Amino acid sequence: MRNTSIIAFINMIFVIAFVSVISTFLLFDKMEKERYAEQEQQRYSLIADAFLSGLQFLPNNRDLEKRYKHFNVALIKDPKERLDILQNAKLLYIKNTVFGRVRIYERGKEHYIYVQSLGYNLMLKDLKSRPYKRKIALLLLALFSGILTFIYTILRKKLSPLKELDAEVQKFADGELDLHIKEYGNDEIGKIAATFKKAIHSLKEQMESKNLFMRNMMHELKTPITKGRILAESIDDFEDKQLLIKSFERMNEIITELAQVEKLTSRNITLHPQIVSFDALVERAKKLLLCEGDCIVKEYSNFRITVDPDHFALVLKNLIDNAVKFSPDRKAIIRATPKKIEVLSKGEPLKYPLSYYTEPFSQEEKKNSGFGLGLYIVNSILNIHGAKLGYRHEDGYNIFEIVL
Repeated sequence: MRNTSIIAFINMIFVIAFVSVISTFLLFDKMEKERYAEQEQQRYSLIADAFLSGLQFLPNNRDLEKRYKHFNVALIKDPKERLDILQNAKLLYIKNTVFGRVRIYERGKEHYIYVQSLGYNLMLKDLKSRPYKRKIALLLLALFSGILTFIYTILRKKLSPLKELDAEVQKFADGELDLHIKEYGNDEIGKIAATFKKAIHSLKEQMESKNLFMRNMMHELKTPITKGRILAESIDDFEDKQLLIKSFERMNEIITELAQVEKLTSRNITLHPQIVSFDALVERAKKLLLCEGDCIVKEYSNFRITVDPDHFALVLKNLIDNAVKFSPDRKAIIRATPKKIEVLSKGEPLKYPLSYYTEPFSQEEKKNSGFGLGLYIVNSILNIHGAKLGYRHEDGYNIFEIVL
């Protein structure tokens, strides 16, 4: 029941209610029919007893006419009609007494009483006979059905905004903020819609403010970093120059990471999948790392993969960067197939579960530079690709795997 929608739940309740009403109608109809049949049988039994007991006194025609009139019956005088009734009508009831025999017949909507006693053979037509009618039961059925239909229609109309609101919430969950929330009045649904609309407006303002701040900050930082990088080239001392250049490049890299995080958190990222060589992706990641020497050990046969090359190269770059930083031998081993990519490096196992490190600004003790955004960016980009990030420690190696 927890996973059943409100509309489906209401539909189910009203289906049960309609079934209950129809079942009650059928039960009521059956009981009424049985009661009617019992009343008719009692009446015919009373007429039969009256005629059987009266015929023993050998009444004349005048006395019989009085009895016919009293019991609302008429004598069938035509022998052919009497024979037709005896042969073709349905026998409903038969009664034998010491005074004679009585049989009740039904033909169509008419009922007949056949009395045999002391030489009398009377075929009497019941003038009061009436078929069983369901008027009361049908009236009650129509009344309750009408009430249920009216309540159901009102409820569906009252709850119809929920479906529209749910569709807007789904769009919001998918990252869309340009929603059109209608005014639904002052009831509970209307208040929820109004609150949701207010929350979205506030969130949009906050995100716009954050994005503006991030863009201005990164723009303002880029200018002095670029100038510092140019000035560093003019330094004569080679070691100092290289140190400054690396520092400015690291600053630039951090700004790039922050820009990437800004795109990911605002869901302002669009993939452009291409069929590319995996080896080309590794080389692109290596260039992003500014990796000197043989920092990457390739243990795979080249293959082609469908990904966004820019973003997936960033994934590989961050995994390789972590592997090189935290490995004693400063090397990252890459093993890959079209279904799984593994980045291995020597080292102690992680102190915390992987989920801890995929949160932004999470890292071990400050032994290395950075903001702890690498694995957050990796996990976010892989989620957009529909891939999964995993981790295990095996035989002295930390192994990060991408399951495609």
